[in-house]
Amino acid sequence: MNTITYLRQFRIGGIAIFDLIASYIGIYFLTPFLSKIAKKLGLDIGRKEWLWLTIPIGVIIHLLARQQTALNEMLLNSGNYPLKIVLIFMIYIGLRGIRRIK
Repeated sequence: MNTITYLRQFRIGGIAIFDLIASYIGIYFLTPFLSKIAKKLGLDIGRKEWLWLTIPIGVIIHLLARQQTALNEMLLNSGNYPLKIVLIFMIYIGLRGIRRIK
C-alpha cells in the first residue's frame, strides 16, 4: 500500500480527511495566484473567501470532470438536506465577501 492510499483510508462520513485537508492547504497557498487572476477579471477575492469556496469549487470541478466522489454522491442523492444547506451556506459566505474592482 502506498502512502497516499494509506492516508486516504481515514474517513469521516465517507469523505477522506487527507483529501479535505490537502484541498484547504492547496487553496491557502494558491490564493495569491488566484486572487491575481481574479483582479485581472475585475474581482477582489480575499483568502477567506477562497477558503469558504474550496469545497463548492471542488464539487463543481468533480461534476464537470464526471468524477464520482463520496461528497458528490451524497449531494446528488435525494435527501442529505443538512449537507446541501451547509454547501449553500459556504457558497453564500464565500460570495458575500467578493467585491467588484472599477
